[in-house]
This record gives sequence, structure tokens and C-alpha cells, in this order.
Amino acid sequence: MTRFVAYLRVSTVRQGASGLGIEAQREAVARYVAGAGGQIVAEVVEAESGKRGERPELARALAVCRAHKAVLLIAKLDRLARNVAFIAGLMESGVPFMAADMPNATPFMLHVYAAMAEAEGKAISVRTKAALAAAKARGVKLGNPRLVPGNREQACRAAAAKSAKAAARANDLRPVIAEIRAAGVGTLTGIAAALVARGVPTPSGRGAWSPASVMRLQRRVQHGADSLSTSR
Repeated sequence: MTRFVAYLRVSTVRQGASGLGIEAQREAVARYVAGAGGQIVAEVVEAESGKRGERPELARALAVCRAHKAVLLIAKLDRLARNVAFIAGLMESGVPFMAADMPNATPFMLHVYAAMAEAEGKAISVRTKAALAAAKARGVKLGNPRLVPGNREQACRAAAAKSAKAAARANDLRPVIAEIRAAGVGTLTGIAAALVARGVPTPSGRGAWSPASVMRLQRRVQHGADSLSTSR
């Protein structure tokens, strides 16, 4: 049985806290391991930009791989880095690694894929800078138009009204969340699924519940409880 160490990466701490991205990667890795008849001996999660070469959690994952003689497994190659030199250095580390979306890729294919991803990233950056420069030359005001002096007060009132509405909705849903948790559902994904199954509309009334929207709701509920406790 092949042993795997799952390495999951998101670009920001906020993404990691929300569970978005991480859950999809975890499911992709689990599907591959189940199909391959392998075993995940450890999971390492890192919140770091793909542009940075320093990855303390990746270093820990590689150490775990060496200890268990395991394969480093990621959901997609771009979750490691869009950098040819970084991928090449990892390949020279002596720890076998693979991507669930490219399980049969050879070292040459991985180099080519990383090179393409790196070139794509640079091209996007160049195009974005050129577009911003062209817009500025045409006199287009860059930035958030709501922050200009004439609109600032109006924007603040709108934001306050939106916040109050969200807080009221969160308070209405407090007993529903408590009931779902009492039934043994504790994950963000599970709570979102339970809310959808019960036909509970989202605060905006549009779209379906997601782990991120459940987390925002729980934060509002907690904030309301803390505010009530302080007022007492």
C-alpha cells in the first residue's frame, strides 16, 4: 500500500480559515488515494503565496514523507508553485511527489507544465499593468468610486444599514444553527448542506449556502452574543 502525505495550499490565511479551496483540494486528494488503494498518513496545510519560495509547512511535509517513506501528494500542480526553479528544486530533494490531476506525468512533463504556468502568470501581470496604464491615460479614475469625498457619507450609511440587516438575519438563524449542531453536524460544509436541505434562504436571498457564507453567519452570531454580554 502506497503511503501519501497530502499537501494543501491556499494563497492567504483568510482562504484557509474559510475552508474554500482547501475542501476541494482535500476531496480531490482523497478521491485519488481511494482509487489508488493507498493511505494518507498525514495532511499538511499551508497559507502562502505561490510566488514565495519559503514554505515552512512544505518543508515539514517533506520531512514527514522521508520519515514514512511516503509520496507527497497535491491536488493540482499549481498548488505547489508557478515557478520552474522551485519545481526543479523540489524534484531534486529526493522526495517523490505527484499531482492528483496529473498522476502519470513524467518529470519532463512537470517541467513543461510549470514553465507554462510561470509564463502565464507573467503574461497576466504584464497585461494587467498595461490595461491599468491605458485606462489612466484615458482619464479613467482608478480605485473605489465610493470613496470620493462626495460619496463617502452615503457609502457609510449604506454600509451601516447593510451591516444591521445582516446582524438581524444572523440573530434569526441562531436557533437554527444551534439545532443543526445539536444534531451532530459540526463542519462548515455540513452546516451549509443542512441549511440547503431545510430550505433556509441565504441572507441575500440569492444563491446557495457555502462554507464561507456559514462562517460569516457564525461570526455575526458570535459578534452579537459578545455585544450582548458586554452590554450586560
